[in-house]
Amino acid sequence: MSDENMIEAEAHCDGPCGVYDPASARVAGEAVQSMTKKMIALAENHGSDCGTATYINTMSRYAAIKEEEAQKCKDELLVLWTDFFKPQHLEANPDLHDTFWNAAKLCSACKVEVSADHAQELMDAIEAIHNMFWSVKGREVPWIRAS
Repeated sequence: MSDENMIEAEAHCDGPCGVYDPASARVAGEAVQSMTKKMIALAENHGSDCGTATYINTMSRYAAIKEEEAQKCKDELLVLWTDFFKPQHLEANPDLHDTFWNAAKLCSACKVEVSADHAQELMDAIEAIHNMFWSVKGREVPWIRAS
Protein backbone atom coordinates (compact mmCIF):
# COMPACT_ATOMS: atom_id res chain seq x y z
CA MET A 1 0.00 0.00 0.00
CA SER A 2 1.44 3.35 -0.93
CA ASP A 3 1.53 6.32 1.43
CA GLU A 4 -1.12 8.11 -0.64
CA ASN A 5 -3.60 5.28 0.07
CA MET A 6 -2.99 5.18 3.83
CA ILE A 7 -5.60 6.51 6.19
CA GLU A 8 -4.49 7.93 9.51
CA ALA A 9 -6.75 7.47 12.51
CA GLU A 10 -6.30 8.67 16.06
CA ALA A 11 -8.03 7.70 19.29
CA HIS A 12 -7.40 8.36 22.96
CA CYS A 13 -7.64 4.67 23.79
CA ASP A 14 -7.88 1.22 22.23
CA GLY A 15 -11.64 1.56 21.75
CA PRO A 16 -12.76 5.18 21.53
CA CYS A 17 -16.24 4.49 22.89
CA GLY A 18 -15.85 6.73 25.93
CA VAL A 19 -17.73 4.21 28.08
CA TYR A 20 -15.81 3.25 31.19
CA ASP A 21 -17.14 1.88 34.44
CA PRO A 22 -15.46 -0.17 37.16
CA ALA A 23 -18.67 -2.19 37.60
CA SER A 24 -17.47 -4.93 35.26
CA ALA A 25 -14.32 -5.38 37.36
CA ARG A 26 -16.49 -5.52 40.49
CA VAL A 27 -18.72 -8.24 39.05
CA ALA A 28 -15.70 -10.30 38.00
CA GLY A 29 -14.09 -9.75 41.41
CA GLU A 30 -17.25 -10.89 43.13
CA ALA A 31 -17.24 -14.07 41.04
CA VAL A 32 -13.62 -14.70 42.08
CA GLN A 33 -14.56 -14.27 45.72
CA SER A 34 -17.64 -16.46 45.37
CA MET A 35 -15.73 -19.30 43.69
CA THR A 36 -12.97 -19.03 46.29
CA LYS A 37 -15.50 -19.39 49.11
CA LYS A 38 -17.16 -22.33 47.34
CA MET A 39 -13.81 -24.08 46.86
CA ILE A 40 -12.90 -23.66 50.51
CA ALA A 41 -16.32 -24.87 51.67
CA LEU A 42 -16.26 -27.85 49.32
CA ALA A 43 -12.82 -28.93 50.57
CA GLU A 44 -13.82 -28.45 54.23
CA ASN A 45 -17.15 -30.27 53.89
CA HIS A 46 -15.96 -33.14 51.72
CA GLY A 47 -13.73 -34.76 54.29
CA SER A 48 -10.95 -37.09 53.27
CA ASP A 49 -12.79 -38.49 50.24
CA CYS A 50 -11.63 -35.89 47.71
CA GLY A 51 -11.01 -38.43 44.96
CA THR A 52 -14.58 -38.88 43.79
CA ALA A 53 -15.51 -37.84 40.28
CA THR A 54 -18.19 -35.52 41.63
CA TYR A 55 -15.74 -33.72 43.92
CA ILE A 56 -13.08 -33.41 41.23
CA ASN A 57 -15.61 -32.19 38.67
CA THR A 58 -17.10 -29.59 41.00
CA MET A 59 -13.73 -28.35 42.25
CA SER A 60 -12.42 -28.16 38.67
CA ARG A 61 -15.41 -26.11 37.57
CA TYR A 62 -15.02 -23.70 40.50
CA ALA A 63 -11.30 -23.33 39.76
CA ALA A 64 -11.87 -22.72 36.04
CA ILE A 65 -14.49 -20.06 36.73
CA LYS A 66 -12.31 -18.42 39.40
CA GLU A 67 -9.35 -18.20 37.04
CA GLU A 68 -11.43 -16.94 34.11
CA GLU A 69 -13.10 -14.25 36.21
CA ALA A 70 -9.77 -13.20 37.77
CA GLN A 71 -8.40 -12.65 34.27
CA LYS A 72 -11.53 -10.70 33.26
CA CYS A 73 -11.15 -8.56 36.36
CA LYS A 74 -7.49 -7.90 35.56
CA ASP A 75 -8.34 -7.01 31.95
CA GLU A 76 -11.07 -4.58 33.05
CA LEU A 77 -8.80 -2.95 35.62
CA LEU A 78 -5.97 -2.56 33.14
CA VAL A 79 -8.29 -0.83 30.64
CA LEU A 80 -9.36 1.65 33.32
CA TRP A 81 -5.77 2.21 34.42
CA THR A 82 -4.22 2.62 30.99
CA ASP A 83 -7.07 4.14 28.98
CA PHE A 84 -9.33 6.09 31.31
CA PHE A 85 -7.03 7.58 33.94
CA LYS A 86 -4.77 10.39 32.75
CA PRO A 87 -1.71 12.08 34.32
CA GLN A 88 -3.87 14.92 35.66
CA HIS A 89 -5.80 12.39 37.80
CA LEU A 90 -2.66 11.65 39.81
CA GLU A 91 -2.88 14.95 41.65
CA ALA A 92 -6.17 14.03 43.30
CA ASN A 93 -5.21 10.33 43.56
CA PRO A 94 -1.48 10.05 44.31
CA ASP A 95 -1.86 6.32 45.13
CA LEU A 96 -3.57 5.56 41.80
CA HIS A 97 -0.67 3.61 40.27
CA ASP A 98 0.01 1.60 43.43
CA THR A 99 -3.69 0.81 43.83
CA PHE A 100 -4.00 -0.50 40.27
CA TRP A 101 -0.68 -2.35 40.38
CA ASN A 102 -1.65 -4.08 43.62
CA ALA A 103 -5.13 -4.90 42.27
CA ALA A 104 -3.63 -6.48 39.15
CA LYS A 105 -1.21 -8.48 41.30
CA LEU A 106 -4.14 -9.63 43.46
CA CYS A 107 -5.96 -10.84 40.34
CA SER A 108 -2.92 -13.00 39.59
CA ALA A 109 -2.73 -14.24 43.18
CA CYS A 110 -6.41 -15.17 43.10
CA LYS A 111 -5.82 -17.20 39.96
CA VAL A 112 -3.05 -19.32 41.42
CA GLU A 113 -4.25 -19.58 45.03
CA VAL A 114 -7.40 -20.39 46.93
CA SER A 115 -7.20 -17.55 49.43
CA ALA A 116 -10.22 -15.93 51.03
CA ASP A 117 -7.91 -13.16 52.27
CA HIS A 118 -6.62 -12.33 48.79
CA ALA A 119 -10.14 -12.46 47.34
CA GLN A 120 -11.27 -9.93 49.96
CA GLU A 121 -8.20 -7.77 49.37
CA LEU A 122 -9.07 -7.77 45.66
CA MET A 123 -12.60 -6.61 46.43
CA ASP A 124 -11.21 -3.88 48.69
CA ALA A 125 -8.89 -2.72 45.90
CA ILE A 126 -11.75 -2.68 43.40
CA GLU A 127 -13.79 -0.60 45.83
CA ALA A 128 -10.92 1.89 46.12
CA ILE A 129 -10.73 2.07 42.33
CA HIS A 130 -14.50 2.52 42.15
CA ASN A 131 -14.20 5.49 44.51
CA MET A 132 -11.29 7.03 42.58
CA PHE A 133 -13.09 6.58 39.26
CA TRP A 134 -16.32 8.23 40.31
CA SER A 135 -14.48 10.99 42.17
CA VAL A 136 -12.61 11.87 38.98
CA LYS A 137 -15.94 11.91 37.13
CA GLY A 138 -17.34 14.28 39.79
CA ARG A 139 -20.10 11.88 40.82
CA GLU A 140 -20.98 10.09 44.01
CA VAL A 141 -21.89 6.53 43.10
CA PRO A 142 -22.40 4.18 46.04
CA TRP A 143 -20.44 0.93 46.22
CA ILE A 144 -23.08 -1.76 45.85
CA ARG A 145 -22.25 -5.41 45.52
CA ALA A 146 -24.37 -7.87 43.58
CA SER A 147 -23.63 -10.66 46.04
